[in-house]
Amino acid sequence: MATSTFIERAKFSCALGGAITTVNGLARTVPIVHAAGGCASGLSGTYNTAAGYRGVGYCGGQMIPTSNIAENNVVFGGEDRLEEQIESTLHALDGDLYIVLTGCQVEIIGDDAVSVARRFRDRNVVGVSSPGFLGNTLTGYDAVMTALATDVIPLADRKVQAVNIFGVVPGHDVFYRGNLDLITELLGKIGVKANTFFGTGVTVADIKSYGEAVLNVVLSPNAGLKPAEELGRLQNIPTLQAELPIGPFGTEQFLRKVADALKIDAALVDRVIASETTYYYSFLERIVDIYSDIDFQRYAIVAADGYYAHTLTRFLANDLGWIPHLTAINDITDEDAQAAYLKLFDDISSETKPTIVFEQQAGQILKHVRNSRENNTNKKYYDALSPAYVVGTGIESGLAAKLGAGFLAVPFPVSNRVVLNKGYAGYKGALTLVEDLLTNLVSAR
Repeated sequence: MATSTFIERAKFSCALGGAITTVNGLARTVPIVHAAGGCASGLSGTYNTAAGYRGVGYCGGQMIPTSNIAENNVVFGGEDRLEEQIESTLHALDGDLYIVLTGCQVEIIGDDAVSVARRFRDRNVVGVSSPGFLGNTLTGYDAVMTALATDVIPLADRKVQAVNIFGVVPGHDVFYRGNLDLITELLGKIGVKANTFFGTGVTVADIKSYGEAVLNVVLSPNAGLKPAEELGRLQNIPTLQAELPIGPFGTEQFLRKVADALKIDAALVDRVIASETTYYYSFLERIVDIYSDIDFQRYAIVAADGYYAHTLTRFLANDLGWIPHLTAINDITDEDAQAAYLKLFDDISSETKPTIVFEQQAGQILKHVRNSRENNTNKKYYDALSPAYVVGTGIESGLAAKLGAGFLAVPFPVSNRVVLNKGYAGYKGALTLVEDLLTNLVSAR
């Protein structure tokens, strides 16, 4: 089989997995999976363990109610079985919201699970079409978030100074809770309330007020745009495409972009940026001596999805002063989207620019690294790719070992770290990222 016909060591689940991990990120929300036995627990387990041991949440893992359809349901249809499962779930499990999700089998045989769910609308049940063949994790996220926009958030009768944050996928961004909390704190400093869907303390009642926002902000190139635009259409809310802000350079851009869209006083934004920048460097300066004496500068290799790839590379190059060598993006396959994403790297300020590759196969990244350097032909002087540092998924630990490089797992999947409330967004998050990067360099001392 040609390598172009399959994905080696995929860094995503199917759409149903994305829908399940999204629902599990919502407070007191119960997924009801209409699919064959094993789909729900298996896919939930992927994100419970490979997302920094996130856990099952309010109703995940083996607790997920499922119709567990059998052969007779495939032959004669499974809608009656789904209706029975919804009734028993409402009786047995206490939740603020119940979301029916569909697997491949029931979609293939034509079950209309969304219509079945609609019969229970007055009991807070919503239906989402999320078969695995629909796409990957990000597609499942979009399906659930679009359902929230159309079926959960009522039309608002007023507007407040708030923004809705889209594109941060629970579990798929292993640090989603920490990142959202940091973004909430950051935007609060310029007088803006962040509606995060999945942040600490956010309830379904809170989400129902999100139609009052004045701006939708999408932080991913591949997730969140569809539901943001649908909510915008229904509630008359404009949408702004941005990036997850990491470090002084990226965070200043983010704050000014949001402030410009909301017409916030520029003087206030200037004061916040100056204060936060001073805070950041007051801590970073503590490592300047050891950074110089031991020479912590590294050749940076980043392997991530579009959500993290550019913003991590930019931080390592512009803020930390590392040499950006190669960035591999695993989730952008459309040629026009690739060309648009490449333009983001124009803001890399270092003299050395990274080689950018779009590569879904994890095993091919080592080949890209080797092809990016002239081979050592026993010259007296050879500019080796050393010392190097790999920031990638947990899968790239093997790549780092082969290169003799430092390594930190950030994008999904991450199974070599336990993540609770850690985040890398903004100024404070960037300090945490520096700690993690450099701790790995000195941990063997």
